[in-house]
Amino acid sequence: MTPDLDPERAAQRVAAARAYVDALVSHDPSHVSLHPECTRIELGLKTGRNGPHISRGLRRAPQFRLIHRISEFDADVDGHMVSTRYWVHVRPKALGLAAHVTESFVVDDENRIRAIVARFGVPRRRG
Repeated sequence: MTPDLDPERAAQRVAAARAYVDALVSHDPSHVSLHPECTRIELGLKTGRNGPHISRGLRRAPQFRLIHRISEFDADVDGHMVSTRYWVHVRPKALGLAAHVTESFVVDDENRIRAIVARFGVPRRRG
C-alpha cells in the first residue's frame, strides 16, 4: 500500500474492485461503480469499450456465466491502482476447474473504476 494513502481510502478502492469481482459470480453489476469511460483489457485485447458495455457484459456475457465461485481473493493498493489476485472456479462444478486471475483496477477519487486489465491462466483441476 502507498504510505501516504490512508487506510480508509485504500479500503474503499479495494471494495470497488471487489464489487466487480463479486459481480462476475452474481451477474449483478448494480453494485459496481464503473466510470462511463472505463475500459477493460483482457490478455492484451480490449473486451470492454465503456462502463455501460462492461456492465452489460457482467450481466449477460456467456463467458461470465461459466463462473460459479471466486476464492482466495487478495488485493494491494498503490495510489489509484488496485492489484488483485484470485481463483475463478468455472462450470461444470464436477470437474473442479479453476483459473488463477490477476486483475488490475484504476480507481478514481470518486471510487469509480476507470480501467481494468485482466490476465488469467488456463483452468486446471484445483482441489
